[in-house]
Formats: sequence, C-alpha cells, structure tokens
Amino acid sequence: MHRTATTRATGPGSATGPGSTATRALQAALAAEQAAIYGYGVVGSHLGVSARALATTDWTAHQVAADKLTALLESRGVTPDPAAVAYQLPHEVSTAAQALSLAAALEDQVASAYLGLVALDEQSTRMLGAREVRTAALRAAAWRGRTVAFPGLPASALASHPPGR
Repeated sequence: MHRTATTRATGPGSATGPGSTATRALQAALAAEQAAIYGYGVVGSHLGVSARALATTDWTAHQVAADKLTALLESRGVTPDPAAVAYQLPHEVSTAAQALSLAAALEDQVASAYLGLVALDEQSTRMLGAREVRTAALRAAAWRGRTVAFPGLPASALASHPPGR
C-alpha cells in the first residue's frame, strides 16, 4: 500500500511540503528506520545473550532516530508516514549467522536512505544525513566484521562505471 504525507502548515509547492524533495528524503529515512526496528526484532530472536544485547542497543538507537525524524517532519508541518505492520526481509533468518547478515543489511539500507538527505540543499539536513550514514556504516561494519568502500551504495552502483573515468 502506498502512503502519502499530508501537510498541516505548508502547501505541496513549498520547500517543506509533502511533495518536496526534502520531505520525500526524510520520509524515506523514517521508513528505513522503521524497517530496521522491525528487522532487529528478528535479529535479536536468533542471537545469543551478548550479541542480543548489542542488537537491543541498535534497536533502541533506531527507535530514537525514528522519533527524531518524526519530530523533524512534524516541525515542517508534515504528517510522518506510519510504520508498516510487517516488512519483507531481504533473506530468510533461522540461524545466528543469518541474523548477523540481516543486521548488516538493515544498516546498509538505513545508510542508503540517509544518503538522500546528504544530497539536499539545507545544511542541517545534510549534516544529519552525513552523521546517520556514518553511524549506520559503523554498525554495519560491526555486524559484518569489515567495512565497505562506500556505505549506503550497492556494489552494483560502483561496478557500472568503466575504469579510468
């Protein structure tokens, strides 16, 4: 089901209205945070005690980030899109190893969503995006056990350009 934002204080043609690039990017980041919250419930259910504690910490961080994005959207006069009832996971999870892989994938998706904020004109929103890309990349690296070259960008995006350019 496709959800659309509604506005209370601004019109659709404004810089902060429901159809603006900034609003769409903020809604996408919120949706990624909401999906991560759901996904970490699955992750935690397949981990041992110490790893589950780390997953709980990350789950809480995503809740805090979602709350901040909700407040930011509301401050712009936009009603935040509600979380979905359930989310399609990128792969099946029935082992601890698959749970670790899911945690890294969730963080990659969050980083990707925040890249949309980095591209905006407003400095405070760009900085929020940059901080959150970094945070998600660090969490993904912790779950994956290694870093990636460009957090938030799929490897396929890097491979599509010929060498030497």
